[in-house]
Amino acid sequence: MKIGDRTWKPPGQDCGLCGEKTCRKFIGLVKKGIKKPEACVFFTERTEKKSKESIALKKAGTTGIDFLGGTYDFVLKALPNEISARKIVMPFRPDLVEKWKIKEGDCVVGRPMSAGCPVQHVLQVIRASKVTGVLDTWCVGPRFSRGMKVHDVEAYVMLGFEGVAEVVGRQPEFGRRQRFLPGFCMMNIAHTGVVNMILGKSYGLHVRLEDIRFL
Repeated sequence: MKIGDRTWKPPGQDCGLCGEKTCRKFIGLVKKGIKKPEACVFFTERTEKKSKESIALKKAGTTGIDFLGGTYDFVLKALPNEISARKIVMPFRPDLVEKWKIKEGDCVVGRPMSAGCPVQHVLQVIRASKVTGVLDTWCVGPRFSRGMKVHDVEAYVMLGFEGVAEVVGRQPEFGRRQRFLPGFCMMNIAHTGVVNMILGKSYGLHVRLEDIRFL
C-alpha cells in the first residue's frame, strides 16, 4: 500500500486494535478512504526519528532480529487453514476449565504472567482438557471476541507453541532450546522453547516447542 512516497503494510498480526478482524480488511478500508493508516498501532509514518526504538521496529519481523535487538532462529507461523500458531496454556487455576465448562470454540482472556509478558491475550480454545486444565488455543485479536462470552482466567502459564517454522537463522533441532518469534507476537520479542517435535510436511516444518521462557 502506497503511503506518500513509500510502501507500507501492516505486520499481518490481525491484532484487532484497529477495529477490524484482519489486516487485509483494514487495508481495504484504508484504500477506500474509510480508515486512516494511523488507526494501525504499527503505523510509523507519523515519526521518522532515528531512535533506537524505531530502528528496532524496522528490524523486527522475519529478519532474525527482534524489537530488543536480539536474534532468533525462526518465526513460528500458523498451520495450514488455521488462525495463528497454536499456543498451549494452563490457567493459574486449572480447575476453572472444568468448573466453567470451558470447551472448544470458547474464548479465554488472560496474561501470560509466568513468562513476565505484560500483554493480555485473547485466545480461542481448540481443545480443553478437564484432567490437566491445559488449553490448546489460537491467539486472536480482541475484535474477534466481541459479542462472545469470554472466560477471564486473569493469568496463565505459557506451556508451549505449535506451528510451521519459517527459518531465518538456524533450523529447529530436536531436543535443543532455541529462540523463536511467534508470528502473532505484538511485542516482537523472541521467546525460547525446547523443540520436542519436528515433522517435515509438504507445507514446511511442523514444529512443537515446550518449556517456554524469555531468556
